[in-house]
Amino acid sequence: MALASPLPLREFTYWMMHYRRTWRSSIVISIANPLLFFTGVGIGLGRLIDQSSSAGLHGVSYLAFLAPGLLAAAAMQTASLESATQSQMSLYSRRNYRAAAHTPLSPANILHGHLLFVAFRITTSASAVLLAMLCFGVAKSPLALLSIPAALLTGLAFATPLMALGVTIRRRETFFTIYRFVIMPLYLFSGTFVAVDQLPAAIRPVIYPLPLWHGVEVCRAVVLETPDWSGIAGHLAYLTALAAAGLAVARAAYARKLHY
Repeated sequence: MALASPLPLREFTYWMMHYRRTWRSSIVISIANPLLFFTGVGIGLGRLIDQSSSAGLHGVSYLAFLAPGLLAAAAMQTASLESATQSQMSLYSRRNYRAAAHTPLSPANILHGHLLFVAFRITTSASAVLLAMLCFGVAKSPLALLSIPAALLTGLAFATPLMALGVTIRRRETFFTIYRFVIMPLYLFSGTFVAVDQLPAAIRPVIYPLPLWHGVEVCRAVVLETPDWSGIAGHLAYLTALAAAGLAVARAAYARKLHY
């Protein structure tokens, strides 16, 4: 069934009602985290980097270089937190997936409705980072608004396969391991803090296939007003393919786990 049909919207409504109890704290965290990074790393450490050289930073300040990378990374983090653990808990502990499966909602409806909420959370998280960028004078062009859909697509490239994983793995502790050994290394080594072309040549081929690197490249290009539109199209096509493949795997996993 199509993602825009009314039935997935019922599942989305459930998640929005659930979110009413936590939205204040999540908004504070979404704004506080980038502000702390911008102040501590972007300005504090950035002054030392700017004094030495900006040759590897596309000729901009370190804060301007860092901010769009953090926007893409925030999308990845939000997607991972709202998809993997939430889908696992929805099936095995809270069991709200089980309850929904006994209604006219199909497994695909349940997946799509939850995914709509994940997309909402990615968008709000990315918007909070963009707001912080505006406050620090990093985003100066309307072109920077394109970083929001780019961040959304980046997040979905992570969310769809992680939702499939969420309904497959029973032990919640597994996701802490994934976050520690997969998400955090991606956060650190996908060009967020250091330009990939400044890293050793031997490890660059490992970084280029990473979804976050593609998201960082698009967000940085539109925020810094240095868009290579053909390159951006390639990045977006790659992220779209990953999100679509993840969605197909998730649909199969949900159908297997929630079919009655």
